[in-house]
Amino acid sequence: AAVPAGGLALLLVLLWAPWQALHGAPLTELSGDQDFQLFLQRNLEFTHKIRRDVAALQRVVCDTLQLCKEDELLLAQQDLDMAQAPVEQCHKRTFQAETCFSQIRAGLRIYHGSLATVLALLPKHAGLVETLQLDVANLSSNIQQQMEDLGLATVTYPTENQDPLPTFSSHFHHQVGGFFILANFQRFLETAYRALRHLASL
Repeated sequence: AAVPAGGLALLLVLLWAPWQALHGAPLTELSGDQDFQLFLQRNLEFTHKIRRDVAALQRVVCDTLQLCKEDELLLAQQDLDMAQAPVEQCHKRTFQAETCFSQIRAGLRIYHGSLATVLALLPKHAGLVETLQLDVANLSSNIQQQMEDLGLATVTYPTENQDPLPTFSSHFHHQVGGFFILANFQRFLETAYRALRHLASL
């Protein structure tokens, strides 16, 4: 999906500034762990694959529903009650792998459930959506396993997603909701990818 130039510039500024501060973060104790580095490399590639699949669904939404640009849908977005996954712990100057990983896992759970909204909109592309849901669940599981291996605190989520799906007042709002689920998920994945890449660079 296209991103307006001004919005992209603002997004880059917001993402770049905090990450500049992370290079002094106290994470060097993890940098020499070969298993941890292997985990990072594999899941950087996995996260990149998920981002490509989300982008593919965004193109489908654009081609099928003619919903392509966020700036044209901001007014409709105001009528929606859309859950967004916080990832501010992955931007803080006092960056800690435990809190960032916990937020990434919590966010993956939210978006895994929200993809059901997209699935309902794009039944002809069910295979892609279901593959994406499986990949999201696997990425969350990978992060949980690594946290356990590092002795970090984890939260065990139920197998079945318990969060209620968003409700929409009209079919159009359902379509707009699906559009923003994918747009927000793509931004979330960008932050997760940057977090993993930062850890890999230590």
